This record gives sequence, structure tokens and C-alpha cells, in this order.
Amino acid sequence: MFKKFAVLFYSIFVLNLVSAQHGEATAGAAPAQELSEKDKVSKENKEFIDHHLLDAHDFTLMVDKEGHHIGFPLPVIIYDNGFHSFMSNKEGFMHGEPTEVDGSFYVLHHEKIYKTDAAGTLTLGEDGHPTNVKPLDLSITKSVLIILLVSIFMFVLFVGMAKSYKKSAIPTGVARFLEPLIIFVRDEVAIPNIGHKYKRFMGYLLTVFFFILFLNVLGLMPFGINVTGNITMTFFLAILTYLITTFSANKDYWKHIFWMPGVPVPMKLIMLPIELLGTITKPFALMIRLFANMTAGHIVVMSLIGLIYVFKNFIAGVAFPFLTLVIYLLEVLVAFLQAYIFTMLSALFIGMAVEEHEHEHHAAH
Repeated sequence: MFKKFAVLFYSIFVLNLVSAQHGEATAGAAPAQELSEKDKVSKENKEFIDHHLLDAHDFTLMVDKEGHHIGFPLPVIIYDNGFHSFMSNKEGFMHGEPTEVDGSFYVLHHEKIYKTDAAGTLTLGEDGHPTNVKPLDLSITKSVLIILLVSIFMFVLFVGMAKSYKKSAIPTGVARFLEPLIIFVRDEVAIPNIGHKYKRFMGYLLTVFFFILFLNVLGLMPFGINVTGNITMTFFLAILTYLITTFSANKDYWKHIFWMPGVPVPMKLIMLPIELLGTITKPFALMIRLFANMTAGHIVVMSLIGLIYVFKNFIAGVAFPFLTLVIYLLEVLVAFLQAYIFTMLSALFIGMAVEEHEHEHHAAH
């Protein structure tokens, strides 16, 4: 559903931009000026949405009427024949101008750092992307900063919660809110999917659940935070589940993949590559599901807000803010739902790997 909404509203922007660029040739000066204004608004809306979805080397809190970004810089750390570091507010860097660092020049292009000359020359390939050398970028970007802050917050939060239980079995403070969620993950996610071995994996399941949940909630803030909408982040979360599943799997799991019992030999040879592929498609589904749903939600909300400035009439001023509020409230539900789905599917995959097929052992005897 979110994907359909995202495609719909993003298509509106594209169609509006195309119509503005290919207006009727017979239009007078006044209509041409109006189309030009719509063209400008459409481009600004698209750039704003793209900027909101992308990671950044600075943290923007808000943008004033003149278009100035109000926020704070972040450390830029690159490796190019040695480590080099500077703050992102270094003169010209955030505006795509060449920046000199220890005798070399670098330029920021679409949030990627390229090595260049004093004139800031970028050589574009056939695909339109720069072919300049890219130094290894180890910068503390906006997403990295949020990940670090959430990690520290979770550590302090749950260590304090654990200490509180040493004093009393009755939860106090924030533990009153977190304990039902922890019990829910244990009783409704871990135990039904993993079974009696669930305790080995509770630490991971709780960590990934609250980590995704906190990041999703922060993504609802108007600061352009979109960590779980970054496919790199969802990729590494999915890789963690894949590694835990792979290294925790028992011999029954691998037997059902490489030489499925009770199946004719020709079918075993056919099923072998399919089952091997299945071990990869499972984490791939985890990665894409979280990324697509969170990204689509951001696009829908930002598109609805942008349509107010495209149409500029009373109906748009009333209808689109109301629709934005409805979708925003739905996004709150999605923030919890996606954390639950990722955790539940991780528990399911782990449970399949550690499951003991006792009925087959008994049948063999």
C-alpha cells in the first residue's frame, strides 16, 4: 500500500514537471511565466524530497525563508594516502566547491566526496556519474551520528533498567513501558518461532527490535533522519540475521538443504540449488521490506506537503495537510509494525535453523 502511494504522489510531481517543461508553444507571456513558476516549485519539491531521503555530511535542523540551512557541521574523515579530517562547514565544502585538505582538493557531489583539482573539475562518465577518484569516506554523517546516539541511548536505558530490577521486581520509571514490549517479544516472537532454545537469541532479538523501533520513531521527526530508509543500514541488519542463522544452524537444517530426506535423488539434485538460493533470499527480503516501507512512507508524507505549494489554492491548503496528518499517524503504526516484522521474521529464520526434526529420527529407528 505504501509503495503504491509513493509511486502515485511521486508520479504527480514528475507529470507536473513534464507539463511545465512542455507547455503549449502558443501560450502568451503570462502563461509561460506561470509554467516557469510551477517548473521551479516542482524541482524544489523533488530536490527537497531527495535531500530528505539521502544521508548528509551535516545535520540540518531547519531551512529559513532565504534557503539557508540551520544546523551544525559534522566531522569529515577521509583516507587518501593517509587520514585527513575537517569539519563539514569548511569554506565551500557543503556548496560543492573544491576544498583543499593537506595539499589535495576534494569536492562534495550528491553527498559523495571526489578527488579533484583546484578548479573543482568533475569528469562525468556515460552514465552521468563522476569518474574521479573517490577517497575512502569514514565521515560521521547524519545517519552515523543517529546510530551512535541511539546505541548509547539503548545502552544507558537498558543497563539502568537491569539495575532497577536488582532493587525491586516491580518495574519503575521507563521500565513500566518497556517491560510489556520485552515480554511481548519473548512470548509472542521468540518462544513460538524458536522454541525452548529461545534464550540464546533473546539478546539479539530485543536489540534489533528496539534499535529499529527507535530509528523508525526518530525518522518521523522533521530533521531528515532516514536511517532505516537507507538500504545500507537494512543490508547490515539483514546480514546479522543471516550470520546468526547460518552459524547457529544444526545438522538437520543443512541436511534439508543439501540432501533433503524422503525425496527421490533426481528431485534432490533439483531442490539443492533452490534451497541454497532460499538461504539468501530470506535476508534479502528482510532488507528490502524494511527499506521500501520506510522510504515509501517518507516520500508520501513529503509529497503531500509539497503538493500544497504546487497547487496553491484553498482546497489544497485544507485537503493535503489533513491527508498528511492521516498518513503521518499511519507512519507511527508502521514504525512499530516494521520493527515487529523484522524481529519476527528473524526469529522465524533462526527457529528454522535450530529446529530439531525428532519425528524423522524416530521414524528412522
